[in-house]
Amino acid sequence: MENEFILRIFIAAILGGMIGLEREYRSKEAGFRTHFLVAMGSALFMIVSAYGFADSMNSELQRWDVSRVAAQVVSGIGFIGAGTIIFRKSENVVSGLTTAAGLWVVAAIGLACGGGMYKLAIASTLLVLVGLEAFNYFLHKIDRHAKK
Repeated sequence: MENEFILRIFIAAILGGMIGLEREYRSKEAGFRTHFLVAMGSALFMIVSAYGFADSMNSELQRWDVSRVAAQVVSGIGFIGAGTIIFRKSENVVSGLTTAAGLWVVAAIGLACGGGMYKLAIASTLLVLVGLEAFNYFLHKIDRHAKK
């Protein structure tokens, strides 16, 4: 079973790293290492939550809810994401929202990998990458059109 867990965190790290590479390429606040670590950490939290207390879970005197740790990952990642959001009052501009949302979805991808849902995690990663790249492409098209 340990090999399966190692595979789960490895796939989570790779998928998170792929999104992080796109962010790194665009010179955004959080890049490869941050996305890599968030995805891998989320997967590890999910595995520990679901399987780490197996010996204690067999007791009829106690009831365990393995989803509680996953729920706290969602809350905790908001703290990290909030650190990437910056409001520049002088320019009346907010930046870092896409990076914060990227960290949020990378945490979800990590949780999916930790739960063994590889197809869902891979499909989500591909959708995130398509969304980031397509959005960037269309923004450049609109920007060029507006300057004419």
